[in-house]
Amino acid sequence: MKKTRSVDDYVLGGRGIGPWMSALSFGTAYFSAVLFIGFAGKIGWGFGLSGLWIAVGNAVIGSLGAWLVLGARARRMSHNLGVVTVPGFLAERFGSQGLRILAAIVVFIFLIPYSASVYKGLGEMFRLVFGLEYEYAVIGMAVVTAFYLVLGGYFAVSLIDFILGMVMLVGSTLMIGVLVMKVAGMPAGQMYMIGGENVSMKVGLGGVFDAIQNAYEAHMPVGRRPGWLLLGGLVFMTSFGTWGLPQMSQKFFAVKDEGMFVKGGIATCLFAGVIGGVAYFMGSMLHMFFEKPLAVTKVVDGVEKTIPKWDAMVPQLLQNELPEWLLAVILLLMFSASMSTLAALVMTSASAVSVDIVGAMKKCEKKGGLGLMRVMSAVFVAISCVIALNDFTYIVQLISYSWGTTAGAFMGVMLYAFFWKGTTKWGAYAGMVSGLLCAGVVFNLPMICGWFGYEYGGLGLPVGASVAMIVPLFVVPVVSWVTPGVEEARIAKAFTPRNRGEEVEKEKAMSVG
Repeated sequence: MKKTRSVDDYVLGGRGIGPWMSALSFGTAYFSAVLFIGFAGKIGWGFGLSGLWIAVGNAVIGSLGAWLVLGARARRMSHNLGVVTVPGFLAERFGSQGLRILAAIVVFIFLIPYSASVYKGLGEMFRLVFGLEYEYAVIGMAVVTAFYLVLGGYFAVSLIDFILGMVMLVGSTLMIGVLVMKVAGMPAGQMYMIGGENVSMKVGLGGVFDAIQNAYEAHMPVGRRPGWLLLGGLVFMTSFGTWGLPQMSQKFFAVKDEGMFVKGGIATCLFAGVIGGVAYFMGSMLHMFFEKPLAVTKVVDGVEKTIPKWDAMVPQLLQNELPEWLLAVILLLMFSASMSTLAALVMTSASAVSVDIVGAMKKCEKKGGLGLMRVMSAVFVAISCVIALNDFTYIVQLISYSWGTTAGAFMGVMLYAFFWKGTTKWGAYAGMVSGLLCAGVVFNLPMICGWFGYEYGGLGLPVGASVAMIVPLFVVPVVSWVTPGVEEARIAKAFTPRNRGEEVEKEKAMSVG
């Protein structure tokens, strides 16, 4: 709190965060309890070991690729333009305050369901394992996160994320180790009921993958398995999505030096590989411990239906198979992952309101912007907490809406803004609007088809999110080619190879020395 004296300090930690803290802050914001509970449960059961392709994409594209391709350019241009938020960057890059307001509204509205999904994942875990009421778990996480976030800002978030990242690495390694040993230790010749058939289990670590694949094939006949299009959509959405999510891009703004992005990228890639690999491998192992998905009875359109309860499968597996001491470590892992992701979402949304909607940073600071940032951080935590306390659909669906809409609005615009001087203000507007509209149409396609009496085969939300991210990549250049360009002085300032202010500061420091 003592180090946080301005809006810049609060939002970006004074732009002095090192590569290791930045890398783990990026990784912990990337993965939350949503991954271990919502995604691991549904995707692990549906795709089996093929779900590991998502982990590969997250590590190579979503982590390493984002750092190497976007990192240095994002940091440099944010310094050149003197901005601390993604909406602020777009406003200064294209000379449009309207673009700032539009971007800030998108951030604030569509990151709320993302944060609600974070609460949902952790609440399910605490309810099943501890018997703790869902409401108490949600409120508890909100209070803890709000405390250090409101007081310490981004520096506190980064420092705590570094610690939480270590907890996640240790906890996930122990968790998958115990589960693998349980499968490997199943006695030779013992008969297990898998998919209604007697299957002789293999012994040893070498037989684990074969056993999981055999169980998956028995539970999921060829005709019931999801297709490669849906898997590709999941890989694309969860990997390239980080390239367009404002809460991830803003972390690049805070890195101390451009030379740190290779180290940070490698560290983030390794972290993502471990965490993602453990989550999806654990999800595929559900076939070894359950004959069929857990189910719950609900009334849908006045008809009582039994539907799978995907969000409860991983918590139930861990409760059944892990010793109590390790279960406590895993709960700490889930809590750590959720707090770090929630903090990143809150920081981005609060800054969008305080800095970008209330006014530009300098104007905001004159009116007590730091206090307003703290108030808005607390307000956003409270809003997302209230939403999470209401019942909603599966975590995978909720996060697909959020990722698809937010990344669809920002990814194409940000890529062209960073790398193409010919991008225009109206090209940026068109890119954001087309992403939003595309997400709205694709996500509501079943309902739209129903209005006209057509059957909808179902592309799946991840494929819809991917479409919303791809369309603006074509819209932005087309509109930019036919609309007036941005003034040369603004382009020159944004694309300056090195930040002149930094050079002056270094020269002063050397002269003093």
